[in-house]
Amino acid sequence: MDKIEIIQGDITKLPVDAIVNAANSSLLGGGGVDGAIHRAAGPELVFECRLLGGCKTGQAKITKGYKLAARHIIHTVGPVWRGGTSGEPEQLASCYENSLRIGAKNGCKTLAFPAISTGIYGYPASEAAAVAITTIEQTLAELPEFEKIFLVAFDSEAKVNLETALRRAMS
Repeated sequence: MDKIEIIQGDITKLPVDAIVNAANSSLLGGGGVDGAIHRAAGPELVFECRLLGGCKTGQAKITKGYKLAARHIIHTVGPVWRGGTSGEPEQLASCYENSLRIGAKNGCKTLAFPAISTGIYGYPASEAAAVAITTIEQTLAELPEFEKIFLVAFDSEAKVNLETALRRAMS
């Protein structure tokens, strides 16, 4: 758990090896964190994303960071919330696990995640935070090369949800 740090701020400004983009399946930009990352990275990002052929829910693909402080962007497509009985927790866990694995494969030691699926996709923030913490902790046990994983909260409410989930996981 000492490798996980919760911060509040703008994920596009973090000087980490990779930031994770909560993308849509086209990978061509959208609203929320996806749009912010695309705007901050610059127009070259969309050109590279066009070559990737989209991404399925739970999967992850990597690009250069372009104008970001991060060297890479890992794009993952979270599930749309349908009440929790349509495989959403497993799909969300897959986003975190696959993002960490592709990061490790590309030499990343520091990585920053937003709260995947909690915006327009409607995943309840406290439940999403619990899935994030549990999955990251389990995956890091297999990937000791990571030095620090940042969970980046956009606002104070998101930060409290993440901190609560981290405390529960530690107890």
